[in-house]
Order: sequence, then C-alpha cells, then structure tokens
Amino acid sequence: MIRTSSFVGLTAALAAGCGILPAAAPSARVNAPSAQEIIRRSVENNDRNWKVAPEFAFTEQDVVRNGGKKTDRTYENIMIEGSPYQKLIAIDGEPLSRRKADAEDRKLQQAIQRRSSESEADRRARIEQYERERRQNHELMSQMTKAFDFKLTGEETVNGRGCYVLDGTPRADYTPINRETEVLKGMRGRLWVDKEEFQWVKVHAEVFQPVEYGLFVAKVQPGTEFTLEMGPVGGGIWLPTRFSQDVNADVMFFWQHKTSEHDTYWGYKRTGPENMRAAVE
Repeated sequence: MIRTSSFVGLTAALAAGCGILPAAAPSARVNAPSAQEIIRRSVENNDRNWKVAPEFAFTEQDVVRNGGKKTDRTYENIMIEGSPYQKLIAIDGEPLSRRKADAEDRKLQQAIQRRSSESEADRRARIEQYERERRQNHELMSQMTKAFDFKLTGEETVNGRGCYVLDGTPRADYTPINRETEVLKGMRGRLWVDKEEFQWVKVHAEVFQPVEYGLFVAKVQPGTEFTLEMGPVGGGIWLPTRFSQDVNADVMFFWQHKTSEHDTYWGYKRTGPENMRAAVE
C-alpha cells in the first residue's frame, strides 16, 4: 500500500521494523505477557493484515520534500485486474479543477481498458512485479523479529489505544538472508503493540550506523528515521494511517540523497479478493 520506489519501498518495510525513543513510562504490567509472546502474536496479526491489504481501496495524501522542492498529492488507490492504480484527486490539498478531474477520469478508464485487454503474458508480468515488491517488503518486515532482541519496557497510550512498549536492539549473531536485509544490522527502535488486539499501533525506527542497501551501493546514513502508525479498518484488520520518513543516504559514493515524506491514509473500503473493476466503475 505504501508506494514503492528505490527508497520508499525500502523505508516502508523498515518502518514496520522497530524504533527508539526516550524511555517509555514504566508500569506495573501485572500478568503482562512476555516480550516474545507479544512479538509472536503481533507478527501473526501483521501477516494477516498484509495478506488482505490488496482487497482494500483507500485515499492517500503524500507530502514530499526533496531539497527545496515540495509536492503535495492526494490519490484514490484502487485495484484493477490484480495490481494497484493511483487516481490523482487533489493537489496541495485542493480538489482538481473540473478539467483536470475529467482528464484523470479518462486516464482511469484507459487503464481499465488496457489491463482488461492485455495479453495473458503481459498481465502475468504486471501482477508478478507487484507481488514481488510486496513479498520483498514483507520479507524485510518478518526478518525484523530475527534480527532484533526485544525488551518490554513499559506501557503507554497511543492514538487512544493502551499499548505495550517494546525496545529493539540488533542481535550480534543475526545473519542477513539477502542484501536488502543487511540494513537491519544498522537499525534500532521501538514498537507499540495494542494490549487488546496485539496489533502494531506505532513503530519508530532509526539508523544508528551506516548500512548499504540495494544494487547501486546506496548507503543509508544515521539521521534516517521512519515512523508508521496503524489503525483498525474492520473485521480485525489493521492498516496504515500515517507514515513519515526522513532519508539520509549516499549513492555510488558521491550523490547525497535527502528526502522527507509524510503520508496519510484513510477511507478504507473492502472491495473483495477478486480486485473487480466494479470498485471503480
């Protein structure tokens, strides 16, 4: 659901890892489950959320600052024939003019027609690319539980939900399974888990030592931070409500990449596992 690019895809997955902040408020934690039990149950729930996420349409606002340039775009996110499509509906918080809105409607109908009439090979390639990106992001999330030691440090209320607070630190004996998971060795963080539903309410992560990522020798530097917030959308499913990132990276040893992004998600509507065009017609 969070858009994937050379850095956004990475940070979306990392944000679902863990975070570090000032010490959590201590509590008695009478009969509180162990950190391992909290992590186990929350990961099971997060796996279930991930599996059904493509069944939801939703609205997304992305505010991105790259150098001195700021962009603010709002989209309707919908599934068409097995992969997502973003329909632009607002710029800088203002709805599109009638002329621009009509143009976006035409683009949507063209996308529906193009996807519904594409060859079987083209359809398979398009869907496989989308699913591959989803699997890569989810793999990085799941490896977090193997890459970190977690400690239950307190309880806090976040977004009106009572939460267990867990701090995570890298395991010295963790062996990354691929180049992408190398980044986990340079992170530490904090995870807030809902006490009733064992869902991730908030995650904050930061890079504390340089780590390499990807095929182009991108080095993610300290100062890179990510925050993800999630909330219930019905049926025991939780999906993202906010995501923010500040990325500090060096690419190919000479290009410095600094961006800031703040995304908001709302209006989730379940359209079903078939990803039917009826959801947008």
